[in-house]
Amino acid sequence: MQPLIPILLLASLWTTCAEAGDWCYQSQFTCDRQCNAPEKWSEVNDNCKGRFQSPINVVTRKTLKDERLTPLQFDNYQQIFRGAIKNNGHSVEVGVPHLSTVSGGRLPGTYKAVQFHLHWGNNGGPGSEHTIDGEQYPMELHIVHMKQQYTDLKTALSDSEGVAVLGFFYERSNSVNRRYDPIINALKSIRTTNENISLPPISLAQLIPTKQNLTSYYRYKGSLTTPGCTEAVIWTLFESPIPLSRDQLRAFSDLKFNDGKAMVGTFRPVQPLNGRQVYRSGGPVLLTSSTFIMAAMVTALALSQLN
Repeated sequence: MQPLIPILLLASLWTTCAEAGDWCYQSQFTCDRQCNAPEKWSEVNDNCKGRFQSPINVVTRKTLKDERLTPLQFDNYQQIFRGAIKNNGHSVEVGVPHLSTVSGGRLPGTYKAVQFHLHWGNNGGPGSEHTIDGEQYPMELHIVHMKQQYTDLKTALSDSEGVAVLGFFYERSNSVNRRYDPIINALKSIRTTNENISLPPISLAQLIPTKQNLTSYYRYKGSLTTPGCTEAVIWTLFESPIPLSRDQLRAFSDLKFNDGKAMVGTFRPVQPLNGRQVYRSGGPVLLTSSTFIMAAMVTALALSQLN
């Protein structure tokens, strides 16, 4: 888990530094670089102090199973396209032609893909925005969609259910994920803000787990995770992680923020639930916790002794 900066330390930083300007991540904040760190994002946009903000920590034992959360329908996710990858000063972003859509799984309509971007830590360390039972993964992918009837994201965000974001976690693997070669290889060409380069032909399907590994997910209502923090997002967080090698994860830390600092720690801290319910799909729950494994072993041993 990423250590939390004590509130008193943050308060002292803001006392000794002058008034901040643009928003930034905590990793960027210094007295020399006066910017609004996440605790001060409401100074940039009032929405950021709303009650239904993202990301959140998903406490699995408090999630509610919803049988209506059936497997999502992915259409044209296999479609090959040539996109451009850009360093936008806060992350890397790839625009997507509005051909790929997602529906079903209790989404209130069909949503078309707009773009995808990523959030990461420092050299492969903890960096996901959402956490599961307090576990922070190395990186998180967000595929942003808007309702099919809208033509731009700004208009979609005026609808309380106008945007659907699919979130995917990454895990460190001992082997290289060749499906990500186009993304990883392009990073060296976009190290500074506003640099962009065309990608080789790719598809959204090659970047995410296979269809059979997309049945288990969490669902909740939240917001954008950067200013303006608009609360118009239906979040779907998939349990099955995407493997990347250590070097692949580390490659993202070679990028630079718009202030020239190393682009690391590009995540917003988790936000309060404020009474929201997190639902889980009817798919099989992935029991990755050592606690669950131990419990299963104890149960099996007890049963064997009864026979």
